[in-house]
Amino acid sequence: MQKKNRVLIVDDEVDFREVLAERFIGRNIDAVTADGYQMALEKLKEGEFDVVIMDLSMPGPDGIQCLARVKEQWPATEVIILTGHASVASGIQGMQGGAFDYCLKPIDFSELLEKIALACEKGQITRGR
Repeated sequence: MQKKNRVLIVDDEVDFREVLAERFIGRNIDAVTADGYQMALEKLKEGEFDVVIMDLSMPGPDGIQCLARVKEQWPATEVIILTGHASVASGIQGMQGGAFDYCLKPIDFSELLEKIALACEKGQITRGR
């Protein structure tokens, strides 16, 4: 049996992150959610994730600051940035900070699934699996 990909969804919009997590059921993705920077770091310390899906616009430390911390402490974990209120420029800024890719909100779920699959492949190569 193939290992489930493990994804951490970081977004301050509870409905968005919960619906997204539910949509991963049955798609070989184990989704865990966090409401912001601090909770995301706690979840990352608790266990290994293949991909972090992170909104850029959050109260407190923003997505770029959280991205920097994730890449510093968990360099093999890929990050996909979500940007809604911002623009493509914000997504590019995230990629310059080490993100694997970005998606614009409202998200295209099929596109996000493809990016997760690619990020998981890259992460497995990085980890030597």
